[in-house]
Amino acid sequence: MTKLLLSLHVLAAIIAVGPVTVAASMFPPAVRRAAPEEGDRPAATGLTTVALLHRICRVYARIGVLVPVLGLATALAMDVLGDGWLIASITLTAAAAGILLAFVLPRQDELVEQLTGDGPVDRRSTVQLAMFTGVFNLLWATVTILMIVRPGSTTGA
Repeated sequence: MTKLLLSLHVLAAIIAVGPVTVAASMFPPAVRRAAPEEGDRPAATGLTTVALLHRICRVYARIGVLVPVLGLATALAMDVLGDGWLIASITLTAAAAGILLAFVLPRQDELVEQLTGDGPVDRRSTVQLAMFTGVFNLLWATVTILMIVRPGSTTGA
């Protein structure tokens, strides 16, 4: 059962978190490319790209809830719930989820509204969004490393 849970946990991480990290990273430059010049309307293809990237982030963020759920089930089955590397991973995962929900997705919403509205796109917001996205991605990379290395593990991995 442990191998099945671990396999599902890893698959969920790849399938759910991977698309969010890539789409979120692509979003700020896509907004900058789609943003109209003074007096112009945004190109339809640019709007479509931005809307698609935003939808990927929202949908896969919801699917991503499976990652910590399956991770906790796996940790319980492996009896490692109290290990430091796992506690650190849980903390970093919660921080990454918080950044995604509190900063990345709402700012994406704002930028989509700006693109579809009559007002100009605030390019500083794209830079700030890129920063939050980078922190989100860095947290996930750190969690991935902790999951592989597992400091103090006796398995030799």
